[in-house]
Amino acid sequence: MKEDKRSIWVFGDYRNYFQNRVTLQLLSRATDLAKEIDAEVCAVVFGHEVDEWVGEYIAHGAMRVYVTDHPSLKNYSSDIYVELMTRLVKEYKPEIVLVGATSFGREFAPRVSKILGTGLTADCIGLDINEKELLVQTAPAFGGNLLARIVTPEKRPQIATVRPGVFQEIPHNYEAAGKTVYVALPENLPNDRVRLISSLRQPAREQRIEDAEVVVCGGRGMGSRKKFRNLYELAKILGGEVGATRPVVYSDWAEDEALVGQADKHIKPKVLFSFGISGAIQHTAGITDADFIIAVNKNPHATMMKMADVAIVADAGQVCTALIRELKRRIRT
Repeated sequence: MKEDKRSIWVFGDYRNYFQNRVTLQLLSRATDLAKEIDAEVCAVVFGHEVDEWVGEYIAHGAMRVYVTDHPSLKNYSSDIYVELMTRLVKEYKPEIVLVGATSFGREFAPRVSKILGTGLTADCIGLDINEKELLVQTAPAFGGNLLARIVTPEKRPQIATVRPGVFQEIPHNYEAAGKTVYVALPENLPNDRVRLISSLRQPAREQRIEDAEVVVCGGRGMGSRKKFRNLYELAKILGGEVGATRPVVYSDWAEDEALVGQADKHIKPKVLFSFGISGAIQHTAGITDADFIIAVNKNPHATMMKMADVAIVADAGQVCTALIRELKRRIRT
């Protein structure tokens, strides 16, 4: 059953709603895109007792929300969620489907795309509509050295995943009204191949790095994993979060969640500390919204030093240690 009006769908991942705002950010961008192709913005929600999230999505731009609410959907199941999504898409035929590039989205969206036989652009950092009313999906390519502009000219829907922090969410509109379409859970769903026995929530960061007013970023110039760990102590003293470059994460000095760059987290702190970072485009593209940058590097000609408001030519590890020591001294006095 194709909808009378074209639609842009956003999959609602509400499991960590108050920290992960990517669904709301996608609803915001979908609202802008919908104006260009005269489409309706819709959200899709699976789960149990999800009325709260349905209301939230309507308040942030969804004109219509498709809901499948059932106790068996309380815990995420890849097989079941993918099956439900593909059936809905085949029935209602949306023009565009947007999914957050979270750990969930990276598993969910490719499987949906494969079953539907359509294209998927992952980790987009830009979404636009061209003169042919096609979705232009901008994503890093060749290790982040190039930006590719990708379209899906024939197959539908056009599917893209977008990293958190790329777009700004619409403020909560308490007067917003939308339509809720309840879709019954089908009886002939495939057997779930994975059974959840128990779960344990990992302690979250005190704040999301995208929202932090102070971010302490480190690169390979810190010298070692042990020295890099000092950045966490500095960030804690300053009430901030730690960011990292791709080589640092690949070296297992920092977790994936700390990755800042063109294809990763986009941050906008009031103060950004940059320790031992040369300034490759893959990283600097994610920090362009920082208000004030303090960079420490042995190389005075490094790109990061040229971007900085304050550039300190010195060993990054030594400066970090000295700064921690001085801050502790001032706190004690």
